[in-house]
Order: sequence, then C-alpha cells, then structure tokens
Amino acid sequence: MKMTRREFNRTLGLSMAALACGFPAKGLAAGKNELNILCWEGYNTDDVLGPFRKAHPGATVRAESGTSDPDMINKLRAGEVKVWDLINVNQPWARNQLLPEGLIKSLNKKRFLPYFEKMSPMFSKPYPLAFADNGDLIGMPQRYGPFSFVVNTDKISRATAEEQGWNLFLDPKLKGRYGILTYDNWNIIHMCLTGGLNPFKPLDAAGLATFKKTASQIFGGSKMLSDDLVAMNTALINGEIDAYFTGGTYTASPARLDGMTNVLAITPASGPVDGKGGVAWIELTSLVNNPTPSPLAENFLEFVQKPEIAKAVGFAEGTYNPVSQMGDKAVFSLWNAEELAAIQWDTLDAEMSRCLEYDVVASYDELIKIYSAAKRA
Repeated sequence: MKMTRREFNRTLGLSMAALACGFPAKGLAAGKNELNILCWEGYNTDDVLGPFRKAHPGATVRAESGTSDPDMINKLRAGEVKVWDLINVNQPWARNQLLPEGLIKSLNKKRFLPYFEKMSPMFSKPYPLAFADNGDLIGMPQRYGPFSFVVNTDKISRATAEEQGWNLFLDPKLKGRYGILTYDNWNIIHMCLTGGLNPFKPLDAAGLATFKKTASQIFGGSKMLSDDLVAMNTALINGEIDAYFTGGTYTASPARLDGMTNVLAITPASGPVDGKGGVAWIELTSLVNNPTPSPLAENFLEFVQKPEIAKAVGFAEGTYNPVSQMGDKAVFSLWNAEELAAIQWDTLDAEMSRCLEYDVVASYDELIKIYSAAKRA
C-alpha cells in the first residue's frame, strides 16, 4: 500500500495492511500479550512455535516467512515497525542498514552474552557482526552455512570441483550439463566471483563488462533454470544435470538426508577475493524498534537457544542447516550420524574458512539489469 506523509493516512494504511495479513497493528488495537516474528522459514514451524505457545498460554504468537532480506527490511521501512517484534535476516543487514535506520534496537547483554560462550568457536569470540560499533548487542546468530554450488560426485569428484571452483561452469565440457538455481541475488554474487570480481566492491566499466560476458556464458551454457531446490536436486539425482550453479548445505541437505550423499555442496578451494571463492550466510535475529514492544520478544529469542529448540530451528521441514549452538555438547548430542552427514559437518569448519562473509552487492542496480537481460536471453 502506498502511504502518504499525512499521519492519519499513514496510520490508517498500517492498520489495513496489518489486518490484511492477519496481524493486528500494535499501538492501535493490539494488546501486549502477543508476539509477531518476521523471519526466514524455520522459526515459523509448529516444532518451534508450538512449545513457545504452550509455555505462554493466552499469548498470540505469529510468524511470517519472508522471501528475501530486502523485502523483509522494506516492510519495516514502510512503517511495520509497529507490527513486528523480531526480525530474522542474514548478517550484513542488521549492522549496515537496520541499526543505522533505527529499525532495530539493542538486546540485553547481561541476559544474552552468556549464550555466546556455549556456541561454536567462530561465534563464541563472540561473532563481531552481532554487535554495533559501540559494543551494543544487536542480534543473535543461529543458522549458518557455506553457499556456492552443488555437484553429483558420481559425475564430478569433490577434489575436481573444489580445485576448479567457479571455473567449472566455464568449462566447455560442462555446457548443457548444469542447472541454475535462480536465487537472483546469490547468482549475481556467484557470477561476479566466476568472473574474478569482488561483488561487494563497486565495479567500474571494465568490471561491468566482465560481468556481462560471464553472465551470458553461464546462462548460455545451462540446461535448466528453476527457483525450486527440490527440482534441482531431482535433476541432479536423475542424471539430467551434473551440477547446479548456486547452492550449498541449505539446498543439498534434503537429498543427502534421504541417503543421496552423492549430492554434495562445494566450496571452492580458492577464489578471487583474498584467496577465497565461497560465500557464507549467517542469520541474525534482532529486536525490532517497535514503539509498543512485546515483552515476549526477548523471551522467544532466549527460548530458541534451548537445545531441543535450536535443533528444531536447524532441522526445519525441507532444509537442514547447522546452528551456532552446536558448540554446546547438549545441543550437538541431538544430531545423529545421518543428520550430521546431511549438513556436511565433518568439513563444515574448513569450508567456512574458505568463505567470504555474505554482504550487500555494491553495484546491484547496474548488475541486476545486466543479469536480467542475460537471463531473458
């Protein structure tokens, strides 16, 4: 809904948008015995929300899954800070956009810092992007993983895929033998890396030309395009393709848990940015700067640190991911051997060490136009 600058229309617009989504607008008609969560899938499952509702009888607890970090952030920018209590997005946004724009606020450090001590080593330092420059705690990390590409190891060995890295998709021998999982923002990042470019730094004319050539070649050599990870894994298992461009533990894990361990997420052994060619995502959950905050928000954020709930978040239906809490033996013990194999636990630390931190694409406006034209062609 397009809102005017007039306070009445802005408030009315918020009320209508919230009611249309099934969410009462806070500060207008809502009581405080409620919790509204804007998140990636996983936190909105019955395995997570059910026990929390049971622990807070009478409370209204809702969660809505987003489709992209920018879309979720734009909801807050449009005035929905009055609707949401928690937001769960990937790591660069909290510190670089949500906090400077006043859309989130700091957490109680005394309450939450002790949880970092039990996390996996990369988070227990603690994780720097969970903090503002002044030391305020602005989000809690949980799910994470490397995200590059996926191969069928019956056709392409792990050693070959890691050594060749993104050049694998420029090899004429693979033409017509790979798919593209069309997660557009990730595709742009990965096409930059394929072309030897840093996606997180502004590109000059030469860089944009290189990206255009690379995008055209990647799309031109692909056999199939889909935004459905199940369809992509099925094509890989059936032998229609040997690899797919853009994927990781997140996308490979469902097939692997079903026993198809030849479906393998690959992190390049090297790459063009500080020697790294992989990219890692890490989700942070932050407290929305709601003018009428829910007292349940920090309770929920503490609740998902519990071993059985952390496991439920990591193993949400459809995709499976490691969580930062696996540094705690009480959490780690909940995973069996097949589940650890599904998330490639044995090599996870090594793969993460070869990854750049996911960040905002610097020249996105120019790159998305080039990318979209290549995709249409």
